[in-house]
Amino acid sequence: MEFENVYFLGIGGIGMSALARYFLHEGKRVAGYDRTRTALTDALAAEGAAVCYDEAAECIPAPFRDRRTTVVVYTPAVPDDHAGLAWFRREGFEVVKRSQMLGLLSAGKYVQAVAGTHGKTTTSTLLAWLDRGTTGGGSAFLGGLSKNFGSNLVLGSGDRLTVEADEFDRSFLRLDPDTAVITSADPDHLDIYGTHEAMKEAFAQFIRQIRPGGYLVLKRGTDLRVDNPAITVYGYACDAPADFHAANVRLLDGGRYRYDIVVPDGVYRDCTLGVPGWVNVENSVAAVAALWCAARARGERPDGERLRAALASFEGVKRRFECYINTPRQVYMDDYAHHPRELAATLASVREMFPGRRITALFQPHLYTRTRDLCDGFAEALSLADEAVLLPIYPAREEPIPGVDSQMIARRLTVPWRIVEREALAETVAAMDTDVVISFGAGNIDACCAAIAEKLKERAGTTA
Repeated sequence: MEFENVYFLGIGGIGMSALARYFLHEGKRVAGYDRTRTALTDALAAEGAAVCYDEAAECIPAPFRDRRTTVVVYTPAVPDDHAGLAWFRREGFEVVKRSQMLGLLSAGKYVQAVAGTHGKTTTSTLLAWLDRGTTGGGSAFLGGLSKNFGSNLVLGSGDRLTVEADEFDRSFLRLDPDTAVITSADPDHLDIYGTHEAMKEAFAQFIRQIRPGGYLVLKRGTDLRVDNPAITVYGYACDAPADFHAANVRLLDGGRYRYDIVVPDGVYRDCTLGVPGWVNVENSVAAVAALWCAARARGERPDGERLRAALASFEGVKRRFECYINTPRQVYMDDYAHHPRELAATLASVREMFPGRRITALFQPHLYTRTRDLCDGFAEALSLADEAVLLPIYPAREEPIPGVDSQMIARRLTVPWRIVEREALAETVAAMDTDVVISFGAGNIDACCAAIAEKLKERAGTTA
């Protein structure tokens, strides 16, 4: 594929922006559309991309209106009737999905793909960091902003490429990985798949696409068909027996853990992860497993000292278990969790980190279909907190569904709850008697984080 210009429809998406950054680095001219201006689109503009917020075809810059020199990349979240997308197709441009472009860029690489309905962003980001720490190289396309790398794009030496393999719209089926991690396969994206069984079949197809001689690292208990006889299959778990698992786990001050990581040929003792949370211990076992498999493919083994140093220096991912305040009188954390299993796992981690303290969960449901399909699970998970504050549903790409709203979840809660508008969230939380507060959601609740933290800090200062 030869081209000088790349135009992105949905350039502000976390996966799309990583591709945009890659092509900017490669010296291509980059432009794109997004519906909303964000810190990420501002960053892309500062890095040299031309970003517009009007979908009209007339707003496409002149250099990108030549189909001989321009390729168009779009995200499935962009509807088919989008004016810009329709114009590019009508004019005969080469138009590819983000997943197709990612598949093209992975050709010739040793691909380490992390898939799953939750946990994949932290796991893939940690894998990229471990790669850098133990080999000094490796590249990555990530689904979140790594605090260590300061980006969702990692460019490094060598042929290893870590990618977050997204099951939405079957995007991960564009990849043929050498090592694949599957963290979970819980019901999600049923607006795309229709049934949980259809979604699981897509994961089974993803497993079939692992290259001969490759590896599958599968979370223990994940119910998926594995019928690729040309690969080696390993299981992993947090602290239960498996090919890869954590042992001798100790909770440290601040919610971090020290533990041993058991691998098929030995043990990496006294590992300390740089970020808190029990759920991240599990993510680290998966990342180490993938790293170990990639090394084994070369007849090597990750160096223990370098591995421990990389785990300890891992700073996490923006909006994944991110701590804004952590004092004996007030804690505030934010997390991207938007599936019941994610919420439950994070709340369980918070409960273990802060035993005996009162937990307030703030949650913005994401998508009408997901709320409709999983409302019982959301209510069960949020009831693990001591109280809940819900925001209206963030629609993303969807139109409202009659009768589907945040009340569907609220009515099923077994703890006190209230529903507030996003604009009033910071003031509402500041007026509440809170101790440990954690906000959840994949929509725009993150725009409230700074204000919530500021209000809670102000209150702590006046009552200290």
